[in-house]
Amino acid sequence: MVMKRRRRMTTLMLMVLGHLASALEVPLDLPQPPTITQQSPKDYIIDPRESILIHCEAKGKPHPSFSWTRNGSHFDVDEHPNVQMRRQSGTLVVDISREQAESFEGQYQCTARNKHGTALSNNIVVRQPRSPLWSKEKIKPIIIQEGVALVLPCRPPAGFPPPVVFWMDNNFQRLPQSKRVSQSLNGDLFFSNVLRQDSRNDYICYARFPRTQTIQQKQPISVKVLDLDAINDTMAAFYNDTDLFGEDPVDERRPTFLTPSVPSSSKMVLRGQVLEMECIAEGLPTPDISWAKVGGELPATRTSFLHHQKTLRIANVSEADAGEYQCTARNKHGSVGHAIAVTVKAAPYWIGGAPRNLVMAPGENGVLTCRASGTPKPDIQWAINGMAIENSPKDPSRKVEEDSIIFSQVQTGSSAVYQCNVSNQYGYLLANAFVNVLSEPPRVLTPANKVYQVIRNQPALLDCTSFGSPIPKITWFKDSRSGTLDAETHSVHDNGTLEIGVAQPKHGGKYTCVARNSLGIYENHVHLEVKEPTRILKQPEYRVVQRGRSVVLECKVKHDPSLVPTMTWLKDHSELPDDDRFLVDSDSLTISDVMESDAGVYTCIMNTTLDQDSASAELTVVEVTPTPPVVYERPEPPTDLELTDQKKRSVQLTWIPGDEHNSPIQKFVIQYEDTLHHHRGHWHNLTEVPGTKTTAHLKLSPYVHYTFRVLALNSMGVSQPSFPSKVYKTEAAAPDDNPTDVHGFGTEHNNLVISWKPLSGLQANGPGLHYRVMWRQKVMDSDWTAVTVANNSKFVVSTTPTFVPYEIKIQAVNDYGAAPEPTIAHGYSGEDLPLAAPDPVQVFVLNSSLAEVHWEPVPLKLIRGYLKGYKVYYWRDGSLHKHHPHHTEKQILTFSGNHSHGKLPGLHPYSLYSFNVRVFNGKGEGPPSATQQFETPEGVPGIPSSLTVTNTNLDSLSLAWQPPHERNGVLTGYTLKYQPVNSSTEWGPEEELALAANESSVTVPDLKFSTRYKFYLNAKTHKGAGPAVTMEAVTIMDEGEGGDGVWQKELVNGSQNFVLRGLKEGLSYKVRLVAKGHADQELQRSQELTVTVPAVASRQVDIATQGWFIGLMCAIALLILIILIICFIQRNKGGKYPVKEKEDAHTDPEFQPMKDEDCTFGEYSDNEDHKPLKGSRTPSSGTVKRDNSDDSLVDYGEGGDGQFNEDGSFIGQYSGKSASRDTAEGHESSEAPSPIHAINSLNSFV
Repeated sequence: MVMKRRRRMTTLMLMVLGHLASALEVPLDLPQPPTITQQSPKDYIIDPRESILIHCEAKGKPHPSFSWTRNGSHFDVDEHPNVQMRRQSGTLVVDISREQAESFEGQYQCTARNKHGTALSNNIVVRQPRSPLWSKEKIKPIIIQEGVALVLPCRPPAGFPPPVVFWMDNNFQRLPQSKRVSQSLNGDLFFSNVLRQDSRNDYICYARFPRTQTIQQKQPISVKVLDLDAINDTMAAFYNDTDLFGEDPVDERRPTFLTPSVPSSSKMVLRGQVLEMECIAEGLPTPDISWAKVGGELPATRTSFLHHQKTLRIANVSEADAGEYQCTARNKHGSVGHAIAVTVKAAPYWIGGAPRNLVMAPGENGVLTCRASGTPKPDIQWAINGMAIENSPKDPSRKVEEDSIIFSQVQTGSSAVYQCNVSNQYGYLLANAFVNVLSEPPRVLTPANKVYQVIRNQPALLDCTSFGSPIPKITWFKDSRSGTLDAETHSVHDNGTLEIGVAQPKHGGKYTCVARNSLGIYENHVHLEVKEPTRILKQPEYRVVQRGRSVVLECKVKHDPSLVPTMTWLKDHSELPDDDRFLVDSDSLTISDVMESDAGVYTCIMNTTLDQDSASAELTVVEVTPTPPVVYERPEPPTDLELTDQKKRSVQLTWIPGDEHNSPIQKFVIQYEDTLHHHRGHWHNLTEVPGTKTTAHLKLSPYVHYTFRVLALNSMGVSQPSFPSKVYKTEAAAPDDNPTDVHGFGTEHNNLVISWKPLSGLQANGPGLHYRVMWRQKVMDSDWTAVTVANNSKFVVSTTPTFVPYEIKIQAVNDYGAAPEPTIAHGYSGEDLPLAAPDPVQVFVLNSSLAEVHWEPVPLKLIRGYLKGYKVYYWRDGSLHKHHPHHTEKQILTFSGNHSHGKLPGLHPYSLYSFNVRVFNGKGEGPPSATQQFETPEGVPGIPSSLTVTNTNLDSLSLAWQPPHERNGVLTGYTLKYQPVNSSTEWGPEEELALAANESSVTVPDLKFSTRYKFYLNAKTHKGAGPAVTMEAVTIMDEGEGGDGVWQKELVNGSQNFVLRGLKEGLSYKVRLVAKGHADQELQRSQELTVTVPAVASRQVDIATQGWFIGLMCAIALLILIILIICFIQRNKGGKYPVKEKEDAHTDPEFQPMKDEDCTFGEYSDNEDHKPLKGSRTPSSGTVKRDNSDDSLVDYGEGGDGQFNEDGSFIGQYSGKSASRDTAEGHESSEAPSPIHAINSLNSFV
């Protein structure tokens, strides 16, 4: 309920903010200065394949006229025969098919004016793309010593826009790149060190110019990499046997930078652009590149690394990205660094949006604001109707103060368009905002008698969008003027919207909104209907069904009777399979002949136009218990076919059934062969009769040579066909039927394509079949036009009007006459693109992730085709929070033609969006509506990125965290809650701390020692708190705790390690080792060691109590027992091993006495860790001589130092055989080489 309430409040705030943030729209039937609604981008690059299209659209009352300047001078469209200006528009269309595009390059600006003012477009720079040829050069082959660095230059021709550079070979395959070989930002190919496999003669650099769709190719570069001996042999003939590179090979070396070549460099980048920095180093082995920002962190969400870490890329740069960056190249011989000083400049950008239109009544005051920023600080220049404001006539009601113009006591006739130009050396912003002085009585723009429907207990918002000058005051009434509204349940927002927080049936009825100003009053009536929610009364249940059976999943629903419900079933969150076995009823789903693939989760969803409800259940499919099969056979074919009662269009066929083979015949299938129209062997089904009949009355077609046969069908299948009957020939006649599927449609805007399904050979009824095609426009008293078509199923009528209704008839005719009068079909001639955009268009923000767009449908006569629907293009211009990245991807939502509004889901909170609407028909899309913007308000933040414990003490814990990735607004602080955990089911009292938004760590004091605490941390914005991240931690145990200081004892005897069991998670223990000698000797104690058992966030399952684990251990024990028995048998057969005899000659080391002098156990003292085992023989050389057995585990350790855990498992390092074994055996060993040695050899080769 709390979450619903929060969503409700968010929706209401979105509605209010949406209305307040939207630009003021003046109805187009009122006088107003021009407003630019569409213009081309500031930089326009010509596409040489198409005409130049420079957009300039504007609205106003009266409709504005348009003119252009080029390079600051008037551009007369009439003087250029290849240039046209669209009607009722300022858009220029330049045909470059008959003239060079260069002649139209320049800077263009559009002017839209009417008697109330003049609006200007941006300066639009039109340029032609260029792709110059590569300069010719002769490239000498490169011979280079292996291991040195190499740079292959590309140096592509300078074009516009700059080309995309890449390296390929003669087979047009991209050259592989790696940490060692990579392409730089300028296109050069860098080798940190060359290898023999780099030798090739087809290193080719390509430059692709996307705008001209051309690719330029550099001459191939040949590279040959030789080792030192090969180079000396190759060059000796040219240099009198002198070694060109000397006698020493290339040594491994520390890294040095190939680029940049200086110790430090600097880079400037503009705000909002992409920053790319690169460091490419040479060295042997190949260096690794790393990046860091000095005194700061790299922005995680906007940072990426390219070209194997050699290029650092930061998207959507902000002022916070300025500073010093360090790239470091490192290999095993050393490292080298390079410092890059980055400065961030900024072209002008709006603060709080561009200036907005201002509508005032005579005598009112107002302010026009133009706030922008940039680096360096931009200059602000004001103009009025395209003229510098200082050169315009003085107006005592107007006062200019830097970024604002203050109006006081305005008078009629002061309407104008003001231009604000904000510029610095990196760019400019130009905005038009009109001041319109009107005296206008109020009007309500919300449609009259609009019906609002809402679900009970949900919020209701009733619109009263109004306009007037002065601004009208809105008052609401229910049912009548005397019906006052309860202030506790109803509230009116500044934009006139009436809010009912929790709608109940009693709130339904007629509402009246009244708009008043000093010039008049206007009433509008709307209606509210409160509907009952949709609820699933009986949910589908978990079912287990045998394969091959049927199953029914029920889903009974209750809904408001006035709403139309739609039931949808999903399987595993996807659509049901397209299978006839699935039958969807109004309240159930039936699956017949269930298969294994039908198992899964099924969800029923009941949708209405206002709400929905859903429920899910799982279906499990099991195998059927097999039963002994019963063998049946297919029937024998029928015999003795006979034709009787022969008529012109019918005949009777009789036959004798064959043997059924213990399976009753279900039906007989009668087939025929037409030897007149088809080759022999083409059989067609004519009819079917039940298995109890042996006679069929067959209806026949004229002009066919029939031959019949019969097949029998039982549960096992179809029999072989019977022998054919005699041929029966029918006489020709006029056609009985006309073609079906008659359609009329257009493939071009000026044609009508008439198509039909032709008659089959049986339907022709005779020779000479053709068709009489007739059509006429669907108007009164128009004449039919007819043509004759043969051997075709389509006819095209040319030069028709665009999208006009037609009546069509197709009549079949043969040599024996015509078919009956055909029925009239209807069609339309070809479509063309729509001429108009939806207007007006409005947007209402419903909540932080949902907005609703409303538009006025386009008149049908302007659609010029079948109305398919409307498309809403919308995109995110950016986040209102500086820490979030900039997004520009466009999204499209399509709505059917009967819609005049649609919702935009999945929006990001606290963001700026733009959108426009287009109508589309079967031909395509019409022009877009004017692009509008809206802002989504703040939402609750996401979960904090992390929460960790940084320090643990007896009575305090230090926590640190990272802010949420999704802030969804301005963070106002954090809430930290914590409580002790006494056991898995008991919780202590909860405490709460309020933390500031700029904090990222805190120390929680006054905690109990040796106690587990659970922490909950969530972030907050103005909209509320987000979800919490949780963790558990334990304070350190007090030294006095744990049995009142009584030490627990465990006897370890001669072992050097011991496992302490039964410790509790999250507690700290002190451990010490005591050596005990004779009774009169003092105990020797080691230093105390504090051991903390890690805490876990959730209770762990003891694996030793699991059934599967116990079973596995039993199986392993049985297997070990069997192996021991086999070894015992083999040992008895072969006698004692030599090792056994040696062991028998010595005492068991486990029973050695303790040494008195150091109170340590005799064999396991620290100074004897590396001595040979007692009982072994050691030669004078100090090396252990191995017996003939190859089973020693020392072979798999490092010098024989393998170790064992307390359970006897070997924990030595498996890294190949020891050096001692290699010395003893040398090359005389005939055993297979160690697999570890083989891998090491392969690694050294690579």
